[in-house]
Amino acid sequence: MKPLRPFTSIATAVLILMANSSDAALTAGTPAPEFSAPAFLAGKPFTFNLADALKKGPVVLYFFPAAHTSGCNVEAHLFSQAIDKFKARHATVIGVTAGNVDQLVDFSQETEHCSGKFAVAADPGAKIAKQYDAILAQKPEWSDRTSYVIAPSGLIVHVYSNLDPKEHVKETLDAVTALKK
Repeated sequence: MKPLRPFTSIATAVLILMANSSDAALTAGTPAPEFSAPAFLAGKPFTFNLADALKKGPVVLYFFPAAHTSGCNVEAHLFSQAIDKFKARHATVIGVTAGNVDQLVDFSQETEHCSGKFAVAADPGAKIAKQYDAILAQKPEWSDRTSYVIAPSGLIVHVYSNLDPKEHVKETLDAVTALKK
């Protein structure tokens, strides 16, 4: 049996590497799960409610692993730079995280991150992330980097899941723009 042991370890490693978080994400056409969460905009607390936001237009709901981590800092900065394009399309952008929720006040207002331009919500225990199948496989107490575009009807119209933060803004902005056509 010893010769099989290295093969089993290699096979397990390959399966883990092949696992893609997008396989677990909710799909387009699925009703978006309702939620409310404690949130911060420019350091000010409020309660974000998905149903209320959808009354104003589409919602870009992006999950990120944790505030003040390298990829999440990049992603938040990219969303803050593009926020006027989202607003021009009447879209609300909300970042949601289960990681480092105690740091969201600062994260929401710092110029190198959100710059006070869009809200970030706390998801302690990853309850919302679980509803959206957006759990980080490597650290299940944190949310994965998955972005959803939700139409005002409440249906998910676009899903993009990739740990690389660089394409989330383009993916979601293109999907919001397609809604207007």
